[in-house]
Amino acid sequence: MTKMQYPSVEEKFNTVTAKNTFYFQNIEFEEYHEGRISSIAQNIFLLKNKIERNRLKESVLLEHITEVENGIDAILTITGFSQESLQRIISFTRAKADPALSKLVNKDFWPAEEPSSDEFKEWNLRKVKSLIKTNRKFAEGIVNLFFKGSTIPIIKQVIPLFEFKKLDINKFSFSIESLVDTIIRYKTKGSYSASKGRNPEVVIEKILYSHKIPFEKGILGDIPRTMDFIIPNKALPKIIIECSYEVTTASGMGDKAKTEKTVANYLKKNYPEVIFVGFVDGIGWYVRRGDLRRMVEAYDLVFTFSRDELKRFDNLLTQIFYERQRIF
Repeated sequence: MTKMQYPSVEEKFNTVTAKNTFYFQNIEFEEYHEGRISSIAQNIFLLKNKIERNRLKESVLLEHITEVENGIDAILTITGFSQESLQRIISFTRAKADPALSKLVNKDFWPAEEPSSDEFKEWNLRKVKSLIKTNRKFAEGIVNLFFKGSTIPIIKQVIPLFEFKKLDINKFSFSIESLVDTIIRYKTKGSYSASKGRNPEVVIEKILYSHKIPFEKGILGDIPRTMDFIIPNKALPKIIIECSYEVTTASGMGDKAKTEKTVANYLKKNYPEVIFVGFVDGIGWYVRRGDLRRMVEAYDLVFTFSRDELKRFDNLLTQIFYERQRIF
């Protein structure tokens, strides 16, 4: 059998440079996606025409989302509200017993919740669309959310301002100003999400700085991961703080919970005096109850990022600072 002759490095280099496609294209996928864009555009123009004929009112939007295929997609696109954001606010509404919000969305007419269990099952978009078609009270509630959601105090408290501004009924006037706002929010969504100010760890840093408490980040001992906050330092760790804020669900959350348990066991064995603190928050953890239970088992103390919890954490640091000054 003749030995295969492989091309030289130069020949392989020339293959990549001479035959480079620059942009990957899957023609079938591109055509499918273009068809979807065209469909949403037609959906939006249909809604625009309805509003121009009948004025902007709840009944017009209700008719559109209940009678037009994927009518809710037009609402989401016009406002810039993502499918995931809609799922999150629906999950929040199901989880919270807020009278004003419940009345706004007709929560009493939503499907009954399953008996309590370790898993809170978030409704996917397919289920949401199905409910819109089959449960008129639910559909009315979704329309009310976009019409009057910005007037509900708890929504303003919970939803970040960047998302809250999308619940502006004026966007359905199709004015240049409202369309520009939506375009800008689409354009800046990536940088907004990736910015340091969106990292919950910044909140913890601010509290530590206010107490003039020193800390380090990095690897501690043989733990194969970077620790978020090591107080006061790696040489003499007294408090370890880990932060996990999950806004979506993922199978990796189970692995994260297992990892934290491994870290906790290592700390108890090698640093028995260390206080292991976890900031665990976000609807992702609310949904994954089983993983959440395993996650919190790893920590000595657990906090969320709600204002009262941050105050509790602040008070804890004050207590430690004054009663155990030797730590610092």
